[in-house]
Amino acid sequence: MALGGFANITKIPELRKRILFTLGMLAVYRIGVFITAPGVDRNVMRSVVAKQSGGLLGLFNLFSGGALENLSIFALGIMPYVSSSIILQLMGMVYKPVDELRKEGEQGRRKIDQYTRYGTILLSAFQAFGIAMYLEGLNNQEVGGGKFGDVVAHPGWAFRLMTIITLTTGTAFIMWVGEQITERGISNGISLIIMAGIVTDIPSTIANYLAQNKGNIQPLNIGAVSGLILLTIATIVFFERGQRKIPIIYSRRNVGRRVYGGQTAHLPLKVNTAGTIPPIFASSLLMFPATLANLNVPGMQYVEQIIQRGDWVFNTGYVLLIVFFCYFYTAVTFQAVDVADNLKKQQANIPGIRPGKQTAEYIDRVLTRITFGGAMYVAAVCVIPSIISQVFRVPFRFGGTSIMIVVGVALDTVSQIEAHLITRHYEGLTGPRGARIRGRRD
Repeated sequence: MALGGFANITKIPELRKRILFTLGMLAVYRIGVFITAPGVDRNVMRSVVAKQSGGLLGLFNLFSGGALENLSIFALGIMPYVSSSIILQLMGMVYKPVDELRKEGEQGRRKIDQYTRYGTILLSAFQAFGIAMYLEGLNNQEVGGGKFGDVVAHPGWAFRLMTIITLTTGTAFIMWVGEQITERGISNGISLIIMAGIVTDIPSTIANYLAQNKGNIQPLNIGAVSGLILLTIATIVFFERGQRKIPIIYSRRNVGRRVYGGQTAHLPLKVNTAGTIPPIFASSLLMFPATLANLNVPGMQYVEQIIQRGDWVFNTGYVLLIVFFCYFYTAVTFQAVDVADNLKKQQANIPGIRPGKQTAEYIDRVLTRITFGGAMYVAAVCVIPSIISQVFRVPFRFGGTSIMIVVGVALDTVSQIEAHLITRHYEGLTGPRGARIRGRRD
């Protein structure tokens, strides 16, 4: 990266304000992580989470940025919002009124966002009740081979109602913070909140590993895992930047004495159109059975035990969910028919393909093929590093899923910053490309 690109950030007042606003809102979120909910003992909960750091509880704690082990007002994290988004998008596939809203442009998107907020509140209240029941069940129970004290000082309906109100309000506040970052800051606010929770967990995880293995540090294992992390990051960057470029030719047309068109361009199709959404959606669904199990829903205890084990059954289910969401989210966000209609309106066509239906079918066929490769890449990145980390017995909770989320969000943030710089005739963060205009000097 060019150091001049970073220096140019301070020369653009709007970009500087957006970055400072984003950092300020993330700081507010991180402060809230350490505010304990009423009626609980965070020290006991930390011991419970430490015993189950390799299971689902550790994954839930990771995505909440450590809020769960602190029994914070943000203990639910942003996952209810993610789950609500999944439900609304699924409804758009099967429920016509939601699909019509999606096609109404900006006004329809605002309506869907409003319904997503309502769904977030309902899911937060439901999950908060499940957490309250789970916390009461931990009192004097043997967890992970150890027996701890009472997590809840005074169990009962008063505690449950207080927990529901507190955690639901906390999730609503996080949702508001994420929307403010998206609107007035840089990058997607929800993704940045998830990324912040993962990144802030890295120093404490390394410190815990060094403390547990004091005097018995294994340099080869650490080196192998570090090399794996670097290889994973390089793979993610390679695939996230990968595109399939479909050639497009614009027809010539005469307007007065001038001739327009006749130019060639390309339609870029990303290998991983869904981005970091599939692992986030898959992780959110894997966390849902634990809530149902805490409410004593028949059969959910068995499902939770399978997920907690983290063995081949869990990994297989995780891979299948990732592949499904790669195709599903791509189908929702990229409409080949709409793209074909737009090309036809612009008098553009793909060489050898007739405009209209055949163009849509061709684009859909190409997108389906490259999405298969993208889905395999996402599944491999999310599962293989975690398996290898277990083999080397390095207790890092940030596996391939976490690395992909962090790198994906970082790439998106850098791209937005670079777009701000380029539109104002500055070099981007990656340095000059071709005849790019260099930064102005006062």
